[in-house]
Amino acid sequence: MKITILCVGKIKESFYREALEEYIKRMSRYAKIEIEEVADEKTPDNASDAQEKSVKEREAERLLAKWKEDSYTFVLAINGKQFSSEAFAEKIEQLGTYGTSSIQFVIGGSLGLDEKIISRADCLISFSKMTFPHQLMRVVLMEQIYRAYRIIKNEPYHK
Repeated sequence: MKITILCVGKIKESFYREALEEYIKRMSRYAKIEIEEVADEKTPDNASDAQEKSVKEREAERLLAKWKEDSYTFVLAINGKQFSSEAFAEKIEQLGTYGTSSIQFVIGGSLGLDEKIISRADCLISFSKMTFPHQLMRVVLMEQIYRAYRIIKNEPYHK
């Protein structure tokens, strides 16, 4: 399985980068992981609704330029479906069983995602009703993908 994490913005904090590198290393025995970053837009303080919409549209165009049409696409969205770790693992396993060789996860920037991105999702997924920094969500997502593969392979994991 090839897994792509398509996301807005770069990770500046070394502790997030180190955590991601560790999970990529751990995942190498299960799947090929690739992280594709697109530039985020500067959002003016006290931005109007029109300015925020424009920011999300420009970020969406960048995401679509790297979009993998042949991949099953999970888009992280606060109103998405919430999975248990076991159900998430089952979903990934089912995709592989039924011929999907590529999965992409899409994480938006600080304002979220444009409707153009949300409407293209095969599955909207949420990790919580709470809002998290998108850099931290990359680490949480990577950990859950790793956990899913441990579950799929019947290997021990923390419950």
